[in-house]
Amino acid sequence: MIGLIFGETNFPKYIYRKIKGKKNYLIIDLTKKKFFKKDKNSHSLSVGQFGKIISILKKYKCRKVLFAGKVKRPNLSKIRLDFKGIYYISRIIKKSKLGDAALLKEIIRIFKKEKINTISSNSLTPELSLKKGNYSKYKPNRKDNIDIRNALNALNKSNQLNHIQGAVSKNNSVILEKQEGTQRMLMRVKKIKNISNGVLVKYPKKKQDPRIDLPTVGFNTIKQCKLSGLKGIVLKHKKNIFLDKDKTIKFANKNKMFILVK
Repeated sequence: MIGLIFGETNFPKYIYRKIKGKKNYLIIDLTKKKFFKKDKNSHSLSVGQFGKIISILKKYKCRKVLFAGKVKRPNLSKIRLDFKGIYYISRIIKKSKLGDAALLKEIIRIFKKEKINTISSNSLTPELSLKKGNYSKYKPNRKDNIDIRNALNALNKSNQLNHIQGAVSKNNSVILEKQEGTQRMLMRVKKIKNISNGVLVKYPKKKQDPRIDLPTVGFNTIKQCKLSGLKGIVLKHKKNIFLDKDKTIKFANKNKMFILVK
C-alpha cells in the first residue's frame, strides 16, 4: 500500500488517474477544495493533523509515501494541532524559519522516524521527466543564452534552504520566484512595461531533496510565459515534471517559443 499525500496543482490529478485501479493506494487529501473526497480511499485532512496523518498511514500499512502538488505553508501560530502535531511542532517551527526546503526535509525525517519512507513522484511518472534536448522548433539565440546564464547564476546565489525554483531573466535583469510561486511571479513580470523577450528558468535547488516538489511546468506555464512576453522555458535534465507535453510543445511552436532542457 502506498500513501499519496496530495496538494494543489494538476500533478496529483495526473498521478491519481494513472494509479487508480492499478495499485493499492491511500490518499491524504490536503487540497482546499478536497478534490479527492469521492474516492473511498481518500482522507481529507489539514497539515496540522500530523498525528492523524501518521496514524492513518500506519493503520493501512503504508510503508511508503509520495508527495505531489503544492501545500501552502500554514500559519504555525494559528493551525490547530493534534497531539503528535504538538510533539513535533518545535522541530517544524525551527526548520520552517530556514525556508520551505528545510521544512519539507524535516517532514521527511519525521516520517522516516515513524518508519514511513518517502519515494520520488518520478518513480510513478518517469514519462513526465524530460531529458536533455530542445523540444520545440525554435531554439534560444545568443541573447536568450545570456538570459539563461544570468537566471542560473541568480538561482545558484540564492539561499539554498529556500524553495526558489524559478527565475525570469531579461536584459541583465533577473526576477526571482518568491513563496507565491511561478504563476504569481509571471504575473509580476507581465506588469512590467515594455517587456519583451526573456526566459523562464525552472531548476531545483542544489540541496533540494529530489523526492519532493520537483519544478513543474505545463500548458498553463507556457501560456503565462507568452502573456508575459517571454520567449521560452528552460528545465534541468531529469529534474522536472512536464505536464501536457504535446499540447505545450504545439503551443510553443505556434508562438515561436522554445522549450529547452539542459
